[in-house]
Amino acid sequence: MNLSEHISLVEMVKALQKGRISAVQCVRAALNRINEADECVKAWVLVDAEGALAAAERLDTLPAIERAPLHGVPIGVKDIVDVRGLPTRCGSVLYEHYVAASDAAIVRRLRDLGAIVLGKTVTTEFAYFSPGPTGNPHDPTRTPGGSSSGSAAAVAAGMVPLALGTQTAASVTRPASYCGITGYVSARGTFDDTGITGLSPSLDSLGFLTSTVADMDYLRRALESPQEPDPSATRFLLWRPEPSFETEPAMLAALDSAATLLTDSATVEPAETAMPSPVTGVTTSATALAEAHATIMAYEAVRARSKEAAVPESLSPQLRALFDEGRTTTEETYARALELAKRGHDALRSTLRDGGVLLCPAAQSIAPEGLNATGSPSLSRPWQLLGLPVVVVPGCMDPETFMPLGLQLIGLPGHEEELFKAARKLESALAHSAGRQQYQEDAPSN
Repeated sequence: MNLSEHISLVEMVKALQKGRISAVQCVRAALNRINEADECVKAWVLVDAEGALAAAERLDTLPAIERAPLHGVPIGVKDIVDVRGLPTRCGSVLYEHYVAASDAAIVRRLRDLGAIVLGKTVTTEFAYFSPGPTGNPHDPTRTPGGSSSGSAAAVAAGMVPLALGTQTAASVTRPASYCGITGYVSARGTFDDTGITGLSPSLDSLGFLTSTVADMDYLRRALESPQEPDPSATRFLLWRPEPSFETEPAMLAALDSAATLLTDSATVEPAETAMPSPVTGVTTSATALAEAHATIMAYEAVRARSKEAAVPESLSPQLRALFDEGRTTTEETYARALELAKRGHDALRSTLRDGGVLLCPAAQSIAPEGLNATGSPSLSRPWQLLGLPVVVVPGCMDPETFMPLGLQLIGLPGHEEELFKAARKLESALAHSAGRQQYQEDAPSN
């Protein structure tokens, strides 16, 4: 059985809007795919078939003029995000019996746009490193990444065209890369995070997973106010990770190949690995930013999740170690990390002026073998520290294993139009090189 199977969000929306399929049919198709593939993939904690079908029946009664941009689209919701009437277990035995009384703000927004919550997807424990049972649809003996493990796997296996994730370190970017799909990490503060169980207030961001960049761009335009497009040429700044990131040769080769492909239609320049702040003149390296991220995450996690930290016997060794590190981190060390984050943000804002985007690997390698870990988050830590919007573009492949390799594009808050313009260009170049036919990008109007 082929476990890797993508669904186009854009094509589904077109079919729903034109009446070629009904919302009930979409939900039933999703449920059939889950019944077919999830015994092996294990992407779902809970599937609310009855609730989803009831919602679909209500939506099918609406006249066409009242149908919203996501009318009838079944979605998965990461199990740290509240859905009214469903458990929010956070991958922890501590929350086994917690049932959400109301929807998280983003779930409410997606419902308003016509989406149908199909159920809750597997997360690592409190969105940290202790994995759940989910396997990668391209090879179920390999991790799908984390912490948005189930959401990425559900999209990559063709169970839903859209799933919600969150990111504190690499919880969307890494699963998107490993599973060969598109991930979007919104700039921190873009969306209301009410109803989401967070880990680090300075680092947590909302994210989404879809099959293609075109699908993600359609979703973004439905959720956010579109900006005026920048008419200038796209400028890619190629960032090759420092040796300390231990990026494997296949990923570096994919990065270099993508840069070569882009030179036919865009400007590609090398990015400095050490960025001098225009304000202080102090140089900030990506390695230092990654270390500052780890410091802030540990310091804030043990305080944000103090109730859970008080019962270490109910926690995984990974989470206990994070809390122990946070307890021993001094306020002075934390303050220095926050100051470094500010300098790094100033430096990158200067680097990315005039519509530039960083082009980087989204992970160190293909998905590692085994399900007892979710891979290293190191290549996303610097950019997550700075709270920047990120798009993971699929389309690269390891020539030996044929597993996916994803590339990430990093932009500036408020410049998402430029970021997605670059993402579409990269996706198109990769598809053209591989001889693949892309989904049509003439998305239905929002």
